[in-house]
Amino acid sequence: MLLTIDVGNTQTVVGLYRAGPGRGDDPGAPGTPSSGADDADLLDHWRISTDADRTSDELAMVLRQLLDSAEDELDEEITLHGIAISSGVPFVTAELRQMCEHRFGIAPVVVGPGVKTGLPIRYDNPAEVGADRVANAVGALDRYGGPTVVVDFGTATTFDVISADGAYLGGAIIPGIEVSLDALFGRAAGLRRVELVPPRSVVGRTTVESVQSGVLYGTAAMVDGMTKRIVDELGGSATIVATGGLADVIAPHAVTLDHLDPWITLHGLRLIWEKNQ
Repeated sequence: MLLTIDVGNTQTVVGLYRAGPGRGDDPGAPGTPSSGADDADLLDHWRISTDADRTSDELAMVLRQLLDSAEDELDEEITLHGIAISSGVPFVTAELRQMCEHRFGIAPVVVGPGVKTGLPIRYDNPAEVGADRVANAVGALDRYGGPTVVVDFGTATTFDVISADGAYLGGAIIPGIEVSLDALFGRAAGLRRVELVPPRSVVGRTTVESVQSGVLYGTAAMVDGMTKRIVDELGGSATIVATGGLADVIAPHAVTLDHLDPWITLHGLRLIWEKNQ
């Protein structure tokens, strides 16, 4: 089996895969591509907080607990054949490498320079593209082809653009919803935190509703506006895919989003792992 780990600044998403459909007696054996696969073979997934102070031993304890729970749910023994990692937190990356090698006996595939992705990157400096953005693009290209725009609602809201011929073109990075709210509440003494649910109307009748309207409908309008500008620049149409921890909150209010795909990053990591076997 394959463990995929996407380390964000705020949260870490972990997925457990059979490493490819139709692999007979050894579902974890490398070598069979999974292009076009859905998430039917994503056996389990977890979202945990990212803690840059965790050591490799602590990370191993957390992951073993998750795998033990998966064994109970699946009623089968889990044997890992591979681990794929994307990370934007360097200290966590180093500790995860050590954990994989010393505790699991596996050399992980860590997305970065030198790792095969099958994705031409047309950024001025390809090494600057975040590992999660590369994984998003690889996963989206496999599922939807190009041109495609992936909107990832995380600590930052990112737009990643894949061309019609399957190359990563670049995108945009915007402060994420929670980052923006932290700044708002930190600087506006009269405002308090609110639940991110739709208000009664776009025109808020209370301070709470006004904040909810601004966050939900304002973010949705930003997404629609940015998406339109990107598609216009591409010169036609594109498939728009939403992912990330807050995608399900915004997606119902944005008219340009075609697909809500919460595990596209993990799918991309899985494909990258397969390309490096």
